[in-house]
Amino acid sequence: MSETIEKIKCLIIGSGPAGYTAAIYASRANMNPVLYQGTQPGGQLTTTNEVENWPGNPEGITGPEMMINLQLQAQRFGTDVRDGWATKVDFSGPIHKVWINDTKELHCETVIISTGASAKYLGLDSEQHYLKTGGGVSACAVCDGFFYRNQEVVIVGAGDSACEEAHYLSKLCKKVTMLVRSEQFRASKIMAERVRKTENIEILLNTETDEVLGDGQVVTAVRVKNRTSGATQEIPATGFFVAIGHKPNTDIFKDFITLDETGYIVSIPGTSKTNVAGVFVGGDAADHVYRQAITAAGTGCMAALDAERYLASKE
Repeated sequence: MSETIEKIKCLIIGSGPAGYTAAIYASRANMNPVLYQGTQPGGQLTTTNEVENWPGNPEGITGPEMMINLQLQAQRFGTDVRDGWATKVDFSGPIHKVWINDTKELHCETVIISTGASAKYLGLDSEQHYLKTGGGVSACAVCDGFFYRNQEVVIVGAGDSACEEAHYLSKLCKKVTMLVRSEQFRASKIMAERVRKTENIEILLNTETDEVLGDGQVVTAVRVKNRTSGATQEIPATGFFVAIGHKPNTDIFKDFITLDETGYIVSIPGTSKTNVAGVFVGGDAADHVYRQAITAAGTGCMAALDAERYLASKE
């Protein structure tokens, strides 16, 4: 065997709440886990200023601080945390092969996939600016809606998730303006009807975002454009929510792991097991419903326990 190939008992790909929780459990079970942090160490939470719904932090905690704590806890028990990301896999044989940064080859007894998902954004410079400042752009109403109580917000999207998030925001915010690019919703009739019947939700059809406006630090308004007339208007808002979907980071697994039609990994119900023995999944790479840090951590725990039992069965 080539000296460039490293043998690993438990490889964890990804470093969000699922990955680090799996690492904590795996290291405590003497599985000697190696965790590669991926292209976004800490995952989506590193773009979140305040996390107030993580149990055990009554005063709240910042996303980056929370992920540093999880990393330190995993390392305390012996997890080997490394920079780098998986660029290729081969799960066709009894040895699970993973390549890191296109160069380093790993042969793994078990693999835990916790690569997460990436929220889709419009791509406007102003949108990305206020996302980075933490000043009013979000892709998760459940995570961040609480910060906009009794304020006016704008949400972009036309599917079931957008309708669900708009309805959620309507319970917290003074007014919710919903921007739909086409003449009709893509959502199911029942979800579309729900937002239409909600008094403090205003729906603007044939309307797209032209610019997110602010003072450099926080959002103050959104300039929108009617796609039919070309007319623009500014909508006062302190929050701008993007609900146009998520993309699971699963492309490198598609030749070996069963994915659903949108790219999420399909696990055996009630477990973290994939269709490949010895390969497990936790977090948002398999979850298109809840997408919360706490649910990701729970499935990361499941993945480590399932991997431990798999290794025990091979002895």
